[in-house]
Amino acid sequence: MTENAYTRDDDSSSGGEGRGVGRMTGTVLVTSGTGKTGRRVVERLTALGVPVRPGSRTGKVPFDWQDDTGWEAALRGTEAAYVAYYPDLAVPGAAEAMAAFGRTAAACGVRRVVLLSGRGEPQAAVAEEALRGAAGRAEVTVVRSAFFAQNFSEGALLDGVIGGELVFPAGTAAEPFLDLDDLADVVVAALTGGGHAGAVYELTGPRSLTFEQAAEELGRATGRPVRYVPVTGPAYASLLEEFGVPGAEAGFLAELFATLLDGHNAATTDDVKKVLGREPNDFSGFAREAARDGAWHG
Repeated sequence: MTENAYTRDDDSSSGGEGRGVGRMTGTVLVTSGTGKTGRRVVERLTALGVPVRPGSRTGKVPFDWQDDTGWEAALRGTEAAYVAYYPDLAVPGAAEAMAAFGRTAAACGVRRVVLLSGRGEPQAAVAEEALRGAAGRAEVTVVRSAFFAQNFSEGALLDGVIGGELVFPAGTAAEPFLDLDDLADVVVAALTGGGHAGAVYELTGPRSLTFEQAAEELGRATGRPVRYVPVTGPAYASLLEEFGVPGAEAGFLAELFATLLDGHNAATTDDVKKVLGREPNDFSGFAREAARDGAWHG
């Protein structure tokens, strides 16, 4: 998944004529504010001078998806919110959490909500609708992301790249990996600019690659061989358990990847360009930048 651009005094960063209508400059709550996407959204809002409230379980603004007693305090006085639900909108209980968050946001007078969702996840779509139905008059924008390119440099696949073997249950399916910097830019544009109310954006990179092809790209960027090793879903769940992931979570993740990586998400979209007015970053560009920044020096 990726990130996006925030508005300035002109309209160039939000892309598209008329996007400047309905700008917001009030305080924005960023849930999961220290995570892969939340951190990038916070950085961009801060650079734009937009007051931002990063919420996290251990930060200055307590926010925990498993404890709704702190949500009202985190939302009070905010104008907008970025919602990145952990661990995934497809998990049992996510729709109920989204409905509860929506009710709390509406009661606190939040005017705009941008929700991060998964592309091609039927259960995530149920959670999206639960938030919309509970958010009252708040404008809701949904950003559905393809598989994050940064999962190879900051996430669960980082050690595999460093070790030269990517063990994953993707088979031969192709995926249009999304750079999180593009994602964050889109999120910020939707949070601060006009013209996004009710929109559902499906964000992808500019081309689709199999995991074998992605491994080859990563090998070129790192200067050492990286090999893709396909495994079955149950085998991957067992591997996760060996690394300390609880059995139920390991099984859910393996099943989720099997659902997402069956080929139905292979097509690319032009929604990044539609929002930002520019093309998304290519996977090879992501790999070169991550290698330059030392992501795989481990």
